[in-house]
Amino acid sequence: MGQSVILYIEDNPENRLLVRRVLESEGYTVVEATDGPAGLEAARQSPPDLILLDINLPEIDGYQMVGRLRSVPGLSTVPIIALTANVMRGDRERTLAAGCDGYIQKPIDVDTLPAQIASFLGRDVA
Repeated sequence: MGQSVILYIEDNPENRLLVRRVLESEGYTVVEATDGPAGLEAARQSPPDLILLDINLPEIDGYQMVGRLRSVPGLSTVPIIALTANVMRGDRERTLAAGCDGYIQKPIDVDTLPAQIASFLGRDVA
């Protein structure tokens, strides 16, 4: 199986750097986008194997982004995972109802992130 490509749509540079370091050390290719429009463009140009999506984005929030990403040809079956600091009751349900396939809470736990990503990609975790 080749390298999986992960599109990470996140406006916070520290979060992008952290996730890139963790995932690239696991052999993933990480493509970054700093906002919704850039993320849509990147996804259209080269559909990724998985999309990590910050819910609290400027301009277009993550809930709106899910619908836009799902409408792109070739992305309807790509897992979209919400990354969010919103941990109030109902937030997880709201992200799943919006069309996300999963949910990762911020701050990101670097020890569990690789296993979470492997699981979302349908891989066996060693």
